[in-house]
Amino acid sequence: MLTRLSIRNVVLIEALDLDFSGGLGVLTGETGAGKSILLDALGLVLGDRADSGLVRAGEDQASVTASFEFTRLPELVKAALAEAEVDVEPGEPLILKRRVKADGGSKAFINDQPVGVALLRELAPALVELHGQHDDRGLVNPRGHRALLDRYCGGDAAGVEAAWREWRAREDALAAAHAALDQAAADRDLIVAHLAELAALEPVEGEEEELAGARADMQKGERLSGDLAELQHLWSGSDSALASLRGAARRLDRIAAEHPLLTEALAALDRAVIEASEAEDRLARAAEALSHDPAMLDRIETRLFDLRAAARKHHCTVDELPAKMRSLRAALDAIEGGEADLAALEAAAAAAGAEYRARAEALSAARQSAAGKLDTAVAAELAPLKLDAAKFRTSVTALTEDRWGPSGIDAVEFLISTNPGADFAPLAKIASGGELSRFILALKVALAEQGGAATVIFDEIDRGVGGAVASAIGERLARLASGGQLLAVTHSPQVAARGSQHYMIAKSSEGTVTRTSVVLLDSAGRQEEIARMLSGAEVTAEARAQAGRLLAA
Repeated sequence: MLTRLSIRNVVLIEALDLDFSGGLGVLTGETGAGKSILLDALGLVLGDRADSGLVRAGEDQASVTASFEFTRLPELVKAALAEAEVDVEPGEPLILKRRVKADGGSKAFINDQPVGVALLRELAPALVELHGQHDDRGLVNPRGHRALLDRYCGGDAAGVEAAWREWRAREDALAAAHAALDQAAADRDLIVAHLAELAALEPVEGEEEELAGARADMQKGERLSGDLAELQHLWSGSDSALASLRGAARRLDRIAAEHPLLTEALAALDRAVIEASEAEDRLARAAEALSHDPAMLDRIETRLFDLRAAARKHHCTVDELPAKMRSLRAALDAIEGGEADLAALEAAAAAAGAEYRARAEALSAARQSAAGKLDTAVAAELAPLKLDAAKFRTSVTALTEDRWGPSGIDAVEFLISTNPGADFAPLAKIASGGELSRFILALKVALAEQGGAATVIFDEIDRGVGGAVASAIGERLARLASGGQLLAVTHSPQVAARGSQHYMIAKSSEGTVTRTSVVLLDSAGRQEEIARMLSGAEVTAEARAQAGRLLAA
């Protein structure tokens, strides 16, 4: 509920801090004292359009801060804050703040974190529900009537929504499968041709790198063939360097025992022969690896060209060609086995559709039954509110199948007839300002157990009525407020006497400066204010006595 409202430099209000509690809070004051300024300030912090005209004359900016406290955050608030990444600790107050500059700019904050004004507007329906003379939101807006009736009847609206989403998902999957199958069938000949080309090519992952390496070696061999041939000539034959080394080693071996230095020379010569032999082996192997076979080189280059041409054709790399073959085979298999898959998807979609229809029809039946009960409950409230000639009807009409949705198969709207024999019409189109407010009050009483915003505000719901009707309005407002928080701007002493908190709004002038102030009244102050409401300009003893009786009652 709303626990505190702080206003700075808004029109006639210089500085104002109001604390609120649960139950019925009433706000009274003479006409023109500034009650509308309070509502404008609250609207500003709930995301209404910023108007620089709200800034008090001579000031740079105005600000409004509203604090709300909850035992548990409403789901709408929790979801919106999570999506906006605004952190509010459990048990922490929700503090909304709005600043408006004299040049028209504005900023918004939630718990000191900067946010967009759109977020304030998104949270507003869960925080404050305002009903006034020209209300075009809340209970008057037909878009919310279906949800209100669903809460009243206790139907499985969540189950219907879940079934709808499942049905849509199944239908979407079926449509996608149809589209894929139609496209694949149209491309069948092309798929078969591409698959035949790749099957004939038989690409292997990693083959490009291997072929490119072999081609590079052969091209090197072509360049080095002369040098390799000359080296092999130097290293082979009877007159080669290696043959000479081996001959020298044999001769030295016969005389090496004659002197230690000869032995050492023989060892060194043996090592040279071993190293030269290893060099000869390496040369032979290199010549074999770099052998230039023009026919083989031509085959390798042709293979590389074919592979790379196929890769360009299919917009992939050479190594991805095997995967491309597999995807083409899968597409061909999908065409050949697609009918069986479609049958399964069609069955799943049909089952989901049947589930949705069953749930939606059950909810529709619950709505039809609850509509009559709600009509009776509202009708019982109309006569005490001086609306005994009026009638209320909850219209539940079937939608055509193309308009079915997550909310079911019905359209719901609250209709009224204000005179005998008159046609039923939407609330906003047929009721006058005073009648509309009382219709809304009757509805709120009938729907009292179904919840709503944290704080409900009625602005001059009692305008144009008095006596027993005003008393009936006060009694119903107090009843509505018993389980939550309700604020009522009122000119009726009967309504004011019902309040658990009473705020008096007053306007004062000092020279050219005019200020609006709000005071929380004590018992004596309440009696004096209600006496003023009863008697007018001059408060009489009789009015004070009557005020005392109203408060005592």
